[in-house]
Amino acid sequence: MTSSSATAPPPLPQPVPGERLELDGGLGRVTYYTAGPAASASPPLLLIHSINAAASAYEMRPLYDYFRAERPVVALDLPGYGLSDRSARAYTPRLMTDAVLAVAREVQRRHGQALDAIALSTSCEFLARAAAEAPGLFRSAALVSPTGFNRRSPLEGPAGSTRGKSWLLGLLSFPAWGGGLFGLLTRPAVIRYFLERTWGAKQIDEGLFEYCCLTTRQPGAANAPFYFLSGNLFSADISRVYQSLQLPVWMTHGVRGDFVDYAYTKAVEGKPNWTVQVFQTGALVYFEVLEEFVRNYRDFLARIPPH
Repeated sequence: MTSSSATAPPPLPQPVPGERLELDGGLGRVTYYTAGPAASASPPLLLIHSINAAASAYEMRPLYDYFRAERPVVALDLPGYGLSDRSARAYTPRLMTDAVLAVAREVQRRHGQALDAIALSTSCEFLARAAAEAPGLFRSAALVSPTGFNRRSPLEGPAGSTRGKSWLLGLLSFPAWGGGLFGLLTRPAVIRYFLERTWGAKQIDEGLFEYCCLTTRQPGAANAPFYFLSGNLFSADISRVYQSLQLPVWMTHGVRGDFVDYAYTKAVEGKPNWTVQVFQTGALVYFEVLEEFVRNYRDFLARIPPH
């Protein structure tokens, strides 16, 4: 056995079960997974994981597993994550939004209906932008622990601008130390620490932890996270994007951990198409109180007028 094969990471399994599909469309390989009944009166449900150093569609697995028994459900690995293309390139909100749009359009083509969609954390910004740009593609948007609502809001920069720092991206990705830095950030103990900060508790989901450890060992795993860590995947105009949404929006967040600053929620609470709900959990609400989350999500969907 050669030294390279001895140190090669184990292959990355699918983050969720079901049929694995791929598309490109100029975005590189975008991998997504689908399951559920072939014929269903319910619209397909698109699930979009968050952005961090160890992200993947596994973050949406409780919802994927729950809903695939009753409706078509789709989860994607965003560019730079999971089994999608992880090549060295610019990772931007535009790239991520285009990936969401591409998968959503393919799902709509296959099922002939507008989609419901649930996104987590930073990816709520990508879903919101996609829904604003293609309003007929989505029936509703659920934003779980969305970014862009803290006390530093509103974010009303030029259209398409980001909060990125080019000097920081250059520093993080400098070949002499970038790989070593990412290795330090993704040691199992560090991954567990950040998951505990996300939960706001010591008890986390061990399956998610194990998948996070595995996905960060894959070739190219540092490329997208460096754009995230340098702020280049956060939109500087996202407050205007959120405000522009016309479809029904369900916004939820928890009260424990690092993601509890939602001071700017007041800007949307009075809008007739927005419903804001707080759970007594950490940021990954549905990992902790799945039945309660689903019950309230169903109530939100039931209030959407038929087209």
